[in-house]
Amino acid sequence: MPLRYEHVLIAMLVDLLAVTIVAYGVFYRRYRRSDLLLAYVAVNIGLFVTGVLIVQQMHIGVAFGFGLFAVLSIIRLRSDPIAPEESAYYFIALVLGLVNGMQYRDRWLILTLDVAIVSVMVLLDNRWVMPRSQRQLVTLDVVHPDQVSLRADLERRLGGKVSRMIVRQVDYVRDVTIVDVRFVVPHGKKPAPAPPVHSSRPFDQLGLADLETP
Repeated sequence: MPLRYEHVLIAMLVDLLAVTIVAYGVFYRRYRRSDLLLAYVAVNIGLFVTGVLIVQQMHIGVAFGFGLFAVLSIIRLRSDPIAPEESAYYFIALVLGLVNGMQYRDRWLILTLDVAIVSVMVLLDNRWVMPRSQRQLVTLDVVHPDQVSLRADLERRLGGKVSRMIVRQVDYVRDVTIVDVRFVVPHGKKPAPAPPVHSSRPFDQLGLADLETP
């Protein structure tokens, strides 16, 4: 079947509209991670073009597209770790690129699928359905005797309710505790500043001296 450029153009416009709504309209407004917006759009449009070329030139079925999707997913998962919600948007960008690229001839099918995908993300990922939680690796210069006092200290410092905490390291010599914290800050409220006696610092800001000093 000869290539119809108008079909490809319409599919590309629909794909760009869908990924723009997901990346800018939903993801950025909720998580404020502008550094990932370009990655989402670039991966999406790159996979769209690849899908069009594969279907048109090589006449390979949809199974090859899902194989490519799996390879790209493995590569992404082996790179720098990202939060689960950020990874979910990454996969959505991949799916949109595949759907629109592999089925560009059927405009009604891709339109239906795009609307379904975008609608699910808009309806589910918002502050009313899913309160915005944050993750932080916190270093405390105090060792708490129990989980209750540790949770209370973290909630006071972070200004939110701790939903999950995992103690990564406890150093009784230096009185240092490293905690992986998931917490929810009430809408419109900013985290309270930590008092000068017990400062908390993100784990990625630790210097080499902090890690090497016995």
